[in-house]
Amino acid sequence: MSKLVAPHGGKGLTICLLEGKALEDEKKKAEGLKKIVITPREEGDLIMIGIGGFSPLTGFMTKADWKGVCDNYLLADGTFWPIPVTLAADKSDADAIKEGQEIALVSKSGAIMGTMKVTEKFEMTEADKKYECEKTFMGAGTPTADEFWKIAKDDHPGVQMVMAQKTVNLAGPVKVLSEGDYPVKYKGVYMKPAESRKIFEEKGWSTVAALQLRNPMHRSHEYLAKIAIEVCDGVFIHSLVGNLKPGDIPAEVRVRCIDVLVKNYFVGKNVLQGGYPLDMRYAGPREGLLHATFRQNYGVSHMIIGRDHAGVGDFYGMFEAQEIFNQIPTPAGEGKALLCKPLKIDWTFYCTKCDGMASLRTCPHEKKDRIILSGTMLRKGLSEGTPIPDHFGREEVLDILREYYAGLTEKVAIKTHAAATGGK
Repeated sequence: MSKLVAPHGGKGLTICLLEGKALEDEKKKAEGLKKIVITPREEGDLIMIGIGGFSPLTGFMTKADWKGVCDNYLLADGTFWPIPVTLAADKSDADAIKEGQEIALVSKSGAIMGTMKVTEKFEMTEADKKYECEKTFMGAGTPTADEFWKIAKDDHPGVQMVMAQKTVNLAGPVKVLSEGDYPVKYKGVYMKPAESRKIFEEKGWSTVAALQLRNPMHRSHEYLAKIAIEVCDGVFIHSLVGNLKPGDIPAEVRVRCIDVLVKNYFVGKNVLQGGYPLDMRYAGPREGLLHATFRQNYGVSHMIIGRDHAGVGDFYGMFEAQEIFNQIPTPAGEGKALLCKPLKIDWTFYCTKCDGMASLRTCPHEKKDRIILSGTMLRKGLSEGTPIPDHFGREEVLDILREYYAGLTEKVAIKTHAAATGGK
C-alpha cells in the first residue's frame, strides 16, 4: 500500500497515453482523420493529460467545466480544478466537425500528437475570453478590471495567449499518441507521475515537497528546498521544460544549474530533480493552485509557495499565491478536494548582519542589510553584464549562466518589477 498522497480526483492516475498495438492502430487511424493544429500550450496540456499529470482530466473541458473552473474552481462534477484546460479551433474548422466526430490533433511541426472525440463545441467571443482572463489572471496588483486591462494586453503573456486563441473551443476525451521530444531531449529529467511515484516509494518517502522552477536556481531557491527537506522526507526539484516568455532561460541551461547545485550543496539521497512539459501561464495565485494540483498526481504532498509564485510584472500581491489556498472550496467526495498542501515560506534573502540566508520571519535587520534574491534581477544582471552581488548565487551556477549569456547573439530586455526589488 503506497504511503504517498493519492492522485487528484479519486480515480487514480487517468492515463490517456497509448502504447503497443493500441498506439500503432490509433496512429494509422489518425492519418485519415480531420487534422486540427494545436498551440504549444495545448500540446503541453495534451501531454499532461496523456501521462496522468492532469488526473482526473481525460480530455479538454466542456463549457460547463470551463465556467465552473472560472467561477468556482470546480469542474462540472464538483472536483476542484483551478485553471481552464481548453482546446480552440477556427470557426471554419469547427463548423466542419460534427459532435461525436473524431479528429487528429497535430503540432505546429506537423506531428500527430493525439486524437479526440469531439463531444461539444462552444464559441469563445471576445467577451468570453476577457471573462476567462479576469477570472484567471487578475490579481491584487490590479484590483479593478479597468486597471487590469490598461496593462494586461501588452504586459501579461498569459492574457495575450488567451486573447489570441481561436474562436471555438472543442471539448471531449483524447487518446495521446506522443510525448513530443521531451523523453529524448530531457532524458533522465522529464518524467511521468507514475515514474516519480515509483522513485519516491523506493526512497521510502511519504511526505514530499515540490519546488517549482522556471528560473535558474539561486540561493533563495536553495534555501527554500533545504527548509522543505527539514520538514518532509525529501524535495522534488521540478522544473518547467515547456515554453517560457522571451528573455527566460532555456530549460537545458536550468537543468545544468540544478545538477551542479545538487551535486555540491545537497545530500543527494534527499533530492530528486524532474521536469514537466507545460508552458507557463503566469497566472500567479491560480497557477500556484495548478502547480499543487498536478504535483499531487506526481506524488507530492506539499507545494513550496514563496513570494510572487508564478507571477509576472506587478499583477499579483507578494503572497497572494499563499493566501488563495485559504480561499478555495473543499468539495466533499473521494478525491474531489485538493490534498497537496502549501508550504508557505516568507520572503527569503541573504542578510549580511545575520551572515546567512534568512526570511522576514527570522531576520530583525534593515532592508539595507539584505541582498534581495530574485530570478528576474538575476536574469537582468546577467543579460546586461552587470556584476552579480555576493551571495546571490553559487559561483558554479553563475559560471554556467555567464557562459549561456556570452553565447547569445540577441538579448531581450528584462523588466524588473516591484516584487523583485523589494518595492512591495
